[in-house]
Amino acid sequence: MAKDFTPKYTVPGIEREAAGTLIDVLRLRLHALNDLHLTLKHIHWNVVGPHFIAVHQMIDPQVDRVRDMADDVAERIAALGGVAQGTPGSLVKERTWDDYSIGREDAIAHLGALDVVYTGLLEDLRAAVKTVGEIDPATEDLLIEQLRDLEQFQWFVRAHLENAGGTLATASATTEEGAAQAAKG
Repeated sequence: MAKDFTPKYTVPGIEREAAGTLIDVLRLRLHALNDLHLTLKHIHWNVVGPHFIAVHQMIDPQVDRVRDMADDVAERIAALGGVAQGTPGSLVKERTWDDYSIGREDAIAHLGALDVVYTGLLEDLRAAVKTVGEIDPATEDLLIEQLRDLEQFQWFVRAHLENAGGTLATASATTEEGAAQAAKG
């Protein structure tokens, strides 16, 4: 049985049942952003090799922005009358993806794996934008802003994985491990 996220009250102009749908969608977005924040820090701590400093320094601003995104989503959930579950236990229990699988590794390998992470995150976020767009323009606007930022972060990552001819090393990879290997060449 699916959990009912219908709040006892919500913002003016949105029906309680519709707010429950928004809260449910935002709940997984919050988990995805909290997971991404931790994954980015993991990469930041475990990246090695000749591109270490470039990747190490590129990741921290992404971490900061993703943390702000999570805060915005949690506050939107609360404004809609829901509960923003930001605990590690709820993240692990409710997420629909596996944990990041790359440990201490070359910078380019991490970027290859991160490209796959961003692809999955962005695909899910686009679906969320479509769902909330049918209900609430304010929530849609919040997610669209985050979509733009996350797409830019993926572009930063992909700039390290693309050759001068425009070929992306990870183009055919579907797993983090496969993308890490493809990125290393």
